[in-house]
Amino acid sequence: MRKVILFMHMSLDGFVCGPNGEQDWKTMNDDDMGKYLAADFQSTVDTILTGRVLYQGFASFWPSVPSSPGIPAELVDFGNWMNNTRKIVFSKTLQTVDWTNSVLAERDIVDEINYLKQQPGGDMVVFGGATFVAALAEQNLIDEYRIKLEPILLGDGKALFKDVHDRTKLTLTKAKAFNSGVVGLYYQVTT
Repeated sequence: MRKVILFMHMSLDGFVCGPNGEQDWKTMNDDDMGKYLAADFQSTVDTILTGRVLYQGFASFWPSVPSSPGIPAELVDFGNWMNNTRKIVFSKTLQTVDWTNSVLAERDIVDEINYLKQQPGGDMVVFGGATFVAALAEQNLIDEYRIKLEPILLGDGKALFKDVHDRTKLTLTKAKAFNSGVVGLYYQVTT
């Protein structure tokens, strides 16, 4: 069965963005970390799951990355993967989606993801938005958590797990610390 993998930046105190949505605290200049954390997606994931807000941000950014001057080869490869990978968008307001290989979810979040898990194919990844991730976590739809734990305390912001009210047992399957101070953590949900 296909699994849903969450990939998310998180501060040490559990926030995914600051109180005004700021994300300027994320480590973006550690190439070893990027290669380590993104490599699995390109070989095992064939579907991106996203909410409206992140979809609109991605759709305005990724299409131009592969052809932009001065972009490192691995980012060009990842940009091509982002553009070519199937994207399923969960939105109550969007009527259409125009980014390559994007479609609107046909069912509510629980039914759609349970349906997708039963279909043939590779794994599915969720890159964020905090609200979308909270809805997935609250419904126990995430099978694996890949957390990019950032070396910072924000003190306030959007908490990744604030709407999760039930215990979810996790098993650490992989961990690596990087020179930037970021720690990549892979947790499997234990059933």
